[in-house]
Amino acid sequence: MKELETLFDRRWILKSEDREMYYKIRDSIGEIRKFATEKMGCQVIENALLVKMEKIPAIPEIFMGISSFGAKEEYAFLCILLMFLEDRDAQEQFILSQLTEYIGTNMPGESVDWTLYTNRRRLVKVLRYAESQGVLKVTDGSDDVFMDRENGEVLYENTGASRYFMRNFSRDIMEYTKPEDFQESDWFAMDEDRGIARRHRVYKRLLFSVGMYRGEGAEEDFEYLKYYGRRLADDLEQNFQGRLHIHRGSAFFIQGEDCRIGETFPGNTGMSDILLLCCGEIRKEVETGQWKREKDDTVSVPIVEFEQMIRNVKKDYEAGFIKGYREMPEGEFIRQVEDEMERWTMIRRNDGAQIIVIRPCAGKITGHYPEDFCGGQQPDGEGKKAADETNGSHPRKKPGEDKGERK
Repeated sequence: MKELETLFDRRWILKSEDREMYYKIRDSIGEIRKFATEKMGCQVIENALLVKMEKIPAIPEIFMGISSFGAKEEYAFLCILLMFLEDRDAQEQFILSQLTEYIGTNMPGESVDWTLYTNRRRLVKVLRYAESQGVLKVTDGSDDVFMDRENGEVLYENTGASRYFMRNFSRDIMEYTKPEDFQESDWFAMDEDRGIARRHRVYKRLLFSVGMYRGEGAEEDFEYLKYYGRRLADDLEQNFQGRLHIHRGSAFFIQGEDCRIGETFPGNTGMSDILLLCCGEIRKEVETGQWKREKDDTVSVPIVEFEQMIRNVKKDYEAGFIKGYREMPEGEFIRQVEDEMERWTMIRRNDGAQIIVIRPCAGKITGHYPEDFCGGQQPDGEGKKAADETNGSHPRKKPGEDKGERK
């Protein structure tokens, strides 16, 4: 169902921005709401402004933050911006100095010094993100002026969507004392013995995350796959184009070529190429017995040894990389590769024990250059990349492997 896929892929569908899709979803809202509430326990919000499915994960993952934010202050600015907009009607206009004054009054801790470029840059980043999400519109002026000096003005318009940005809670969150309370709040009023909460968790873990791993989350979730895996697979494949893969220590819903319910791996990027090559090296190490696989299909490797593997990938294949990665300093290259692998839940870094835990996702799809690559050296000195089955800019995928993971 394409309308259901669209709700998975986007935060919401605003009527003002995509009227055609808005009405398509409204026409199918009964079937969509039935799947969302019965299978995942997700609320579907439908009104004259927008349609939204609240996608609350069963287990928080590192990739679930706002990728453009790099500091906790930016999240605080966003929350205060939403508070500011809550008291304003849709289409009501305001100027930037009204917002900065409000933030200065309501920011926890020390007051915000807008003469500092860092604070202005962070607020502009938040405002641009809010604009990209349809929360507000720029009516007049440019935020570049505010970036340059603290008295720069911009005229904004509140779209009204801000009231639906945050999730709705069934309890007063002022009663919560630890982060885990937010995660558990979905199940407070639900009878665990009926299995409803467990079903919601399993569907969410398969559809909202890259994969589902044994040892993370409730153990009974894998018992659900044991007894109801076939029924669950039929249900997912009926609603989305893809296949459910259940393994001893993990489970993945692999989407097909025409399915779009989130970001996919591999993408059409140079970093995807590098990760495919790293996954290929990981498989070699496991298959030759150099790295031992645990009962839950994870592999624990010393950080030094894992980073040497990344160095070897760069040394052996860098002629096929794009220029930025070929010329990148070794330490920065290793950091970026590890960060991206962790974002895709391929690895988990344990600095205390000085190990990298390689997770089953890293073994699901691999890539390699053809045997005649020979370092990729061509007469013009540029690296020649291998022809992929579907895209000439990627290394070859391992024959028989699937298109990739979804996130």
